Amino acid sequence: MTKTALTLLAASCLVTMPVVAQRTTIRATAIPTALTLDGKRDEGFWTTADSIDDFRQREPLEGFPATERTVVKVVHDGDALYIAVRCYDSSMRVVRASQLRRDADLSSDDNVRILIDGFNDRRSAFVFATNPNGAQWDAQFSGVDELNENWNGIWDVAVSRDSAGWTAEFRIPLLALRFQAGTNPEFGFNVRRFIRRKNEEDLWRSYGRTQGFYRLNNEGTITDLGDLHRPRDLELYPYALGRAVATEHDSVGAETRRGYFSGKGGLDAKFGITPTLTADFTVNTDFAQVEADQQVINLTRFPFFFPEKREFFLESSGQLDLGTPGRVQLFYSRRIGLDTSGAPVPIVAGARLHGRLGPWKLGLLDAQTGGADRANDAVLRVQHDLFARSYIGAIGSLRTVSSGGAQAAGGLDVDLPLVVHGQNVEPKFWIAGSQTPGVPGTPLAWRLSTDNPNDLFDNFVSLYRVDSGFAPPLGFVRRTGIWETTGHSNFMPRPHALGIRQLDFKLIPEWDIIANESGSLGRSGDWQTAWFEWRPLGGDRENGDRFEVNFQRWLDAPSDTFGIFRGVKIPPGRYWWSRYELQYFVNAGRPLSVGAFANWGRFYGGHSTDLELSATWRGGGHLIVSTDLIRTRAELPAGAFTAVLSATRFEYDFDPRTSLLAFVQYDNENKRVDFNVRFHWIPVIGDDVFLVWNSGYTTDASARFRFPDTRALAHPLNGAVVVKVVHRLTP
Repeated sequence: MTKTALTLLAASCLVTMPVVAQRTTIRATAIPTALTLDGKRDEGFWTTADSIDDFRQREPLEGFPATERTVVKVVHDGDALYIAVRCYDSSMRVVRASQLRRDADLSSDDNVRILIDGFNDRRSAFVFATNPNGAQWDAQFSGVDELNENWNGIWDVAVSRDSAGWTAEFRIPLLALRFQAGTNPEFGFNVRRFIRRKNEEDLWRSYGRTQGFYRLNNEGTITDLGDLHRPRDLELYPYALGRAVATEHDSVGAETRRGYFSGKGGLDAKFGITPTLTADFTVNTDFAQVEADQQVINLTRFPFFFPEKREFFLESSGQLDLGTPGRVQLFYSRRIGLDTSGAPVPIVAGARLHGRLGPWKLGLLDAQTGGADRANDAVLRVQHDLFARSYIGAIGSLRTVSSGGAQAAGGLDVDLPLVVHGQNVEPKFWIAGSQTPGVPGTPLAWRLSTDNPNDLFDNFVSLYRVDSGFAPPLGFVRRTGIWETTGHSNFMPRPHALGIRQLDFKLIPEWDIIANESGSLGRSGDWQTAWFEWRPLGGDRENGDRFEVNFQRWLDAPSDTFGIFRGVKIPPGRYWWSRYELQYFVNAGRPLSVGAFANWGRFYGGHSTDLELSATWRGGGHLIVSTDLIRTRAELPAGAFTAVLSATRFEYDFDPRTSLLAFVQYDNENKRVDFNVRFHWIPVIGDDVFLVWNSGYTTDASARFRFPDTRALAHPLNGAVVVKVVHRLTP
């Protein structure tokens, strides 16, 4: 490293956060009647309401005053909180606002987020966000880093713009929150503003680099809320659905199943048992409006993890987590209502209970599924608070099927997030066991880990053990019969020179090593797989772009032949190889953002080149077009192949409550192209109208009717048109 570079790195470590005296509370003003949301703050009470404006930067200059002024005021009536956020801006013509759709990713835009911790216990919160277009985004936060972006609350926001800035007025009904009723409760509170063109993050509280918006023990407080009561609410969501299913064909055009028309109805219900405990019910559930899974080409010999997308399972899903997502999970909701291929299985009824009882956090789910082999699936999760943010918890799951037999699993975990001399340290431990008919004893799985996520150094290390018979009936296990260790140590100085905001080095390689359960992680001869990555150069530019240069070493030691791609099989052996990687991603705030990823080198005794390209064009608030292309060209002793996977999305948002999305996927491994078109209209918050079309066509060159030949449209592999209407009732 050059002398100049060393000088810049040293200087970056000397930048210190200014010491400032800062308010920790904001008083809420009571108003006699509900206000009309228009984003203009022209009612008289806004003038006299208490306000906060002492926002500080977390990025790029920690602790320094925000470069643009932000003013926040809070008022309330007997039914809702009203929060006004005034975002002054010295250059409104370059304020970024490209999103309109509800739950769109607002990181491409200027935006504000407000956080409300109704229990004021520094452990959980609801988050509400908007941009200068008035798009709505919300999430449910719990634990240390469990952010459930799929939670949808009943709330509203209105936005106005003028030459000096933009203003957002939020209406958060008390029914959307959870809190202890009584006289003069206090809510935990924080506000975050993001200025896209500057990549500047400003916060009222918790602006330290080792803190952040979701460090709840540094949040502020809303006071003077008066006598608040949250009634035991009941919300009913009946739906009606009509479906036209096309006649299905095989890849050569022969009919495999006749088409049909059908209709059905069902009901979801939400009942507030107490102000802190909620029960959800579902009857005759249907998820026809959910976007189709993204296709993958899996060039490994291990199962692929697909994320959950169905709303009933997503809300409060973090309360049922134990394990490590994508590796070992005691509860994986896609085991309910979906078969191994991802095809839906009828859900006859389901119930869920979630919330708090004092220091206890509770999650309970039970679902009855139909189909050829009816099943009842149940999971119970409890956690008890320890110290300021820690907990100890337990989980149990049970699956019983009509054909006889039952499978069960259970586990314990402890999470101890600490702050030591201003630095984050988070040790964790979990252990689980399963019982399966025909498998003797109780096979176990466990993990011990410690995380040290800080700004200059980010360190992590973990150790796993998964017995060969471990099989939680409602869980996900990527590999069994193993020892595993993972870890990384990133050095991330901030030079703020040459256009670089923060560098990212892996001088000690990141690793993931898996050994036989009868072997040792300390002996490379016992390793089944291994992966090491060095990063001699990487980081983030001041303009928001991201770049990486990586070097990797891989090992795979398959004991049996496996198919990697059509007609190409990898024989047993012990394969070591080296690879090189370049990445560059343009920040999402630009009208056209692009990304490129290239990885090349040896591969199973031959060599391969992976290329990934992505591009997104945002038309300023209504039209968004994006495309992704993944191509792997491999020449191996067992044969050569080219794997291609592409996905293109078209989105047109008429307004924040009306959107049209089209999703086209193609992969040459399955030789098919799939279309998903979804129109979504929200007449009022809580109601939904969906019109969905799904269809897939073969691209096999040997097929008589193959896409894009127009005759293929009459011979789909699958296809359906669905209309679904959901109405919210509040008796």
